[in-house]
Amino acid sequence: MDAGSEAALHNWQHVHNTVIPTAVLSLEDVRERAARNLLHIAHLGDALVGCTTVRPPAAGSTTATVIARILPAHRGRGLGRELYAHALAEARTLGAEVIETVVLASNPEGLDFAHRAGFIEFDRYVLPGDTVPFVDLRLT
Repeated sequence: MDAGSEAALHNWQHVHNTVIPTAVLSLEDVRERAARNLLHIAHLGDALVGCTTVRPPAAGSTTATVIARILPAHRGRGLGRELYAHALAEARTLGAEVIETVVLASNPEGLDFAHRAGFIEFDRYVLPGDTVPFVDLRLT
């Protein structure tokens, strides 16, 4: 489901802030992201299970960032693979030839998922005021 409605933006925010507690986003932050990225939420029945972000390639670039987040209670069921596949296909339709992702270093399940999907780490950084690094990975 596209995160275009106000309720969907709240759901996307909830998933993001649960999975990335070191970089909590306000609803205004989410609205700003929705204006430049493709945001989707995922449900299993009535249960919110995750969200995706696709950062399209910038002008003159063929690199897109694809992020799939699954709430902890719903991990290990293949839902991340489904969300990732959907987001990857979306990035490819936008002209992406190089795919990157970013995972919080304190999320071992997310890092394992990215490695199993063929991503290789190329950078780590800590946002101002944070202590947990983000890990940038590129699909090989």
